[in-house]
Amino acid sequence: MNGTTGTPENSRVIVVGSGPTGLLLAGDLAAAGIPVTLLEKRPHEISNLSRAFVLHARALEQLDARPSPTTTPNGRAARAPLARSLADDLEAVGRPITRMNLFDGLTLDLGALPSRFNHVLVLPQYEVEKVLERRAAEAGVDFRHDCEVTGLTQDADGVTVRVKGREDLRAAYVVGTDGMRSVVREAVGLPFPGRSAIRSVVLADVLLAEKPETLLTAAAVGDAFAFLAPFGDGYHRVICWHRGRDVPDHEPVDLDEIKEITRLALGRDYGMHDARWMSRFHSDERQVPSYRVGRVFLAGDAAHVHTPAGGQGMNTGLQDAANLSWKLAAVLRGHADPALLDTYQSERHPVGRTVLRSSGAIVRLAMAKGWQLPVRAALATALDHFAPARRKAVGQVTGIGYRYPAPRGAHRLTGTRVPDLALAGGGRLYEALRGGRFVLVTPGSYDPGTERADRLTVARWASDRRTTLLVRPDGYVAWAAGSARAPEIEQALATHLG
Repeated sequence: MNGTTGTPENSRVIVVGSGPTGLLLAGDLAAAGIPVTLLEKRPHEISNLSRAFVLHARALEQLDARPSPTTTPNGRAARAPLARSLADDLEAVGRPITRMNLFDGLTLDLGALPSRFNHVLVLPQYEVEKVLERRAAEAGVDFRHDCEVTGLTQDADGVTVRVKGREDLRAAYVVGTDGMRSVVREAVGLPFPGRSAIRSVVLADVLLAEKPETLLTAAAVGDAFAFLAPFGDGYHRVICWHRGRDVPDHEPVDLDEIKEITRLALGRDYGMHDARWMSRFHSDERQVPSYRVGRVFLAGDAAHVHTPAGGQGMNTGLQDAANLSWKLAAVLRGHADPALLDTYQSERHPVGRTVLRSSGAIVRLAMAKGWQLPVRAALATALDHFAPARRKAVGQVTGIGYRYPAPRGAHRLTGTRVPDLALAGGGRLYEALRGGRFVLVTPGSYDPGTERADRLTVARWASDRRTTLLVRPDGYVAWAAGSARAPEIEQALATHLG
């Protein structure tokens, strides 16, 4: 049972929904030795009908902290060394860009980001799902497709999940990563307050007769907005919207409508032709009041949805998963008090709320008209010339600017994201994190003994810095001290590792 306690049902986690959030979460748990069943109502396939197209720096850092699978899609042993990460796999197929153009000449320059990933990686969501699914399968996740969850009940000992046409399943915890129309969310009675921010958005996958000048092409003119992004297989995804066109989602879409809106927003339609898929949808801004109800958790779009501006949706869900997975594993392996799970709400709910507001603000500014235009221009000028405001905006969009609450009196670094530190011997922090353990970074040697060997990696600074850091598996500071002796370190390890 790889260190888990009790029977498989008492230590099992059921994840509902096999998008990027569910795949990362399930893979993390299985890699930690936790029995995981992943339920998906769709047949087994990787859909190319995704709306997400970018990975930001913080999500890439999380993926850099996870080793690449040791097998290829055809089941053969991979040639890549174990030092290769999931981020390396995706960097090999994606296309990086270092500048994001917004409006009124405002450009977010990502080249100065304090991250190994000082860019946005452009690639369709299905490429992310391929890598995450292969890793989850290798870790031992029990995949069950064509399994439609119809409800659940929970008690003091676990959760019973009802599956259409099949026997009930039992687990210690359930995580709903089943999207905006989450059955898990409905089953625990949580509301999903909010509103539709943009109605009648149309999308299509098209071939282009003319190549766009930039990798990501977006603009808003008057009442029209359009966005173009490459799939990598010759097709482009086009997403567009016209303020005056408000029709139900089921209204048919034709290519002429998409070309017309694109011409209004971008000046030309790039010779769009041969659409292989078209659809219409509306974009909501919603968030549940609580990410946890008893033994049931929500993550990704099941917990929060917002406009696609800034490309933060998939990235926020991946970070939800990275935050929750190590906590569930620690509790189920008997190394942490179940109260640790409450910090998922206190840490991730404020981030989801901020993403909802910032993405909404980008859309509203992009679609400004009339008296709003001078206000938008003034804001663009302020961001362009005021470095602290620009850093804050970049930090929110890329995810590297968030920090988690820290206890009163804690060291100022507690709760902050740790950049990819250089370690003695030529290694990096995010390489050390690939074991799924805490990492203790010290200025000198420290012997933790064998008791915590499966939960702790000890490393030394490559520099002469004197701070001691205890880094959580998700790359945030659990504890820090300016000058720590062995008894203080031991107390910190007892508090955070058990």
